[in-house]
Amino acid sequence: MSIERRLAVAVNVVAFQVGWFACVLGAAHGHAPEGALVALAIVVVHIARAARPDREFALIAVAAACGAILDSLIASTGWLRYDTGVIIDGTAPYWIVAMWALFATTLNVSMRALRTHPGLGALLGLVGGPAAYYAGANLGALTLVQLLPALAALAACWALATPLLFSIALRLERA
Repeated sequence: MSIERRLAVAVNVVAFQVGWFACVLGAAHGHAPEGALVALAIVVVHIARAARPDREFALIAVAAACGAILDSLIASTGWLRYDTGVIIDGTAPYWIVAMWALFATTLNVSMRALRTHPGLGALLGLVGGPAAYYAGANLGALTLVQLLPALAALAACWALATPLLFSIALRLERA
């Protein structure tokens, strides 16, 4: 891997983490709009620097829509609760949707090598998805009202969504 590629991966990972913490800590401390704006600024810079901004925008839009739907479905069960950033009761808060968009910025950069391995994508989603929500709950951004059902639903959703988004990223790149 070239030095330029390594730097791009490092910047992508750091940018994702900055956006993740901005959203989670913002939601936890009454600053959800500011956290979402940080994430969206990272997304905008990412798209502007992409080799094919139109395709990267499409991928990010699909990921954000996927996240809005999946998180809204889980929120509607009452297994988890968001106290900030919810525009319509029972739906995903805007800062979670921003985080899905932020996650999409990693698909063609820091997770590029994983895109052709759907099994690894499923495993990453199965473990990483619920772990991120659990961490967010421990930081005060959300409440896991019914811990095991919430984590199981999140694991299932992320185990399906991650390889699906990998596949979409590949298809858009090859189109």
